[in-house]
Amino acid sequence: MHAVCTPPITMGKRIRKLKDVRIHREGTDPLVFGLVAILAIAAILWFYVDNKIPFWCFVVVFGCAYCVAVNFFRCPKRYFDGDTEHVVLAPADGKVVVIEEVFEEEYFHDKRLMVSIFMSLFNVHANWFPIEGKVREVNHRDGNFRLAWLPKASEENERTDILLETIDGEIILCRQIAGALARRIVTYARAEEDCYIDEHLGFIKFGSRVDLYLPLGTEVLVKMGQSTVGNKTIIARMK
Repeated sequence: MHAVCTPPITMGKRIRKLKDVRIHREGTDPLVFGLVAILAIAAILWFYVDNKIPFWCFVVVFGCAYCVAVNFFRCPKRYFDGDTEHVVLAPADGKVVVIEEVFEEEYFHDKRLMVSIFMSLFNVHANWFPIEGKVREVNHRDGNFRLAWLPKASEENERTDILLETIDGEIILCRQIAGALARRIVTYARAEEDCYIDEHLGFIKFGSRVDLYLPLGTEVLVKMGQSTVGNKTIIARMK
């Protein structure tokens, strides 16, 4: 048996990898205005306050906060290179917090397999289409802003429901849910438009969750607590 060695990552590969990461368009205005405000306040502290301690404290605290914001608005280029037939991909980065059979009474009026992915403040918050097919409905619901990992968050928090139809005619529900810090859900999906894996479904700002409601009999391929990578991790395989 021959050992398989992983080739070292060269500087060229590192540069290409960095080029594949960009800032999401939803973060352009907040990051630009935030940087201007930080620089303006820092200048005031430097030129008009004799004691330099407030200046350095401000730079450290708000510099770290700004770096977190830049990380939050990352938008890596991702392409799924496997077979997309019958496959349900992760719509978001995060961690699987729910895998259970539930009764969905708003759209399907029957039992469904529910898989939920919680996105922390440090995850990429772009959302991808989990399947290829067609967008059937897009409905926004106002609601609360409770902690996204709580069981009732799926029903009581502000959310956007996207009903997607696979090429085989199966309907799944993808639900974007606001969290305690999230105050804006952005949805690019439009009813009656085609949807494709590798395309963005939307974006949720500052900590939230995405639920998938799948037909019974779907083979779930992830486990509780498992980390997911949007548009890469296979969540389930539909029969």
